[in-house]
Amino acid sequence: MAHKADILLVDDEEALCTAAEKILAKEGYRVTCVHTAGDGLARFERDSADLIITDLALPDQAGLEVLRRAKELRPAVEVIVITGHGTVEKAVEAMRLGAYDFIEKPLDRSALLKAVAKAVEKQRLTAENLRLRDALQQVRGEESLIGNSDPMIAVKKLIRQIAPTDVSVLIQGESGTGKEVVADIIHALSPRRGNAIVKISCAAIPETLLESELFGYERGAFTGAANTKAGKLELADGGSLFLDEIAEMSPQLQAKLLRVLQDGRFQRLGSTRDIQIDLRIISASHVDIPQAIADKKFREDLYYRLNVVHVTLPPLRERPEDIPLLASHFLQKYSVRMHKTVRAIAPAALDQLLAHPWPGNVRELENAIQRAIAVATDETIAAFILCAPATGAISAGGIQSYGSSVTIPVGTPLEKVEERLIAETLAQCGGDKDKAAKMLGVSARTLYRRAVK
Repeated sequence: MAHKADILLVDDEEALCTAAEKILAKEGYRVTCVHTAGDGLARFERDSADLIITDLALPDQAGLEVLRRAKELRPAVEVIVITGHGTVEKAVEAMRLGAYDFIEKPLDRSALLKAVAKAVEKQRLTAENLRLRDALQQVRGEESLIGNSDPMIAVKKLIRQIAPTDVSVLIQGESGTGKEVVADIIHALSPRRGNAIVKISCAAIPETLLESELFGYERGAFTGAANTKAGKLELADGGSLFLDEIAEMSPQLQAKLLRVLQDGRFQRLGSTRDIQIDLRIISASHVDIPQAIADKKFREDLYYRLNVVHVTLPPLRERPEDIPLLASHFLQKYSVRMHKTVRAIAPAALDQLLAHPWPGNVRELENAIQRAIAVATDETIAAFILCAPATGAISAGGIQSYGSSVTIPVGTPLEKVEERLIAETLAQCGGDKDKAAKMLGVSARTLYRRAVK
């Protein structure tokens, strides 16, 4: 039969320990009695406990030391202190140090049971709240990676498997596939989630500044270093470091990063003092790193350090069944953010999204939805203005058609855009002006006037 809780009782009075143990054991608690602070702390460090009850006056050291050390070892433990001689000053001090409650000698059965029951219930509720918070964080994390296609299901499964570990992860995929989102999820589902995930883009920062951003520097390390600055490595201690576009890092800096991964130590620029760090490395790149290694642009030994687990994100064109789900998510998100009442995407407009090759992947789709919401005058998006891909047959005016979609290059005159959208929509509707007008969100008269001008 399971016990209600494991209780460690620390008191030098044999009679009190015997009486308290009988009272608590009868109510379903498992009690371990010791008579000194040293024995109590040694037992707690070895076996732990859900609750500690300690006298404040012990033969070897004060009960406050038991409280302090126990909270250092396991902050979640609850502590009840016992005070004698009718004084409560030390008990009040114990409460300030984190004790849950205090009881006075001689022990009263009902007071003891009431204090213990309340402390155990508080611990249970705290643990349940933490469990629910972690579960909610996990759900929110996974929800941010949208997609039910087979490739995305495989990615989500892999993330769930590797997130609780501490292995280095290399995320690869085309630009716009969501590499940073995956890094955030891995961190959010990891034991390090209580600390920060620090991010740095190796492509966005000039090579001359990247080293100082990564390692930090001491005052006077170089011209302009007026104050000491902690680098990203130091800021990520205890958490995760996300190195985006890692393949853009110079070979010299790659060598320094490799030493950090091997030793767990580094020095700020201008310093001779080693700084010990404990972090998880998550890196990402859209470049084919094995090819970069073959081209002598990336260190093979660093690659093996970073690539303990490899996550490959599929391009959007390889999972078109996720497009409606993504579009719906972005529609809801940006309609609220822009204070618009856009609630739906017309079937023809959705077909347009499905037919587009999405060279910019999820980021391009997100931008298309934002753009459509920003200019929308109706509750339904009737059509999208999409950027033309780099390849494909160009029709007159530079406008491309993909089945039921229209792809329009940036810079096309608005008059030409309007003419082509009207013509393509009429063609899709079999010449039915009323249907085409409804799809475009204008009156039939307006459509006719614009079509014949």
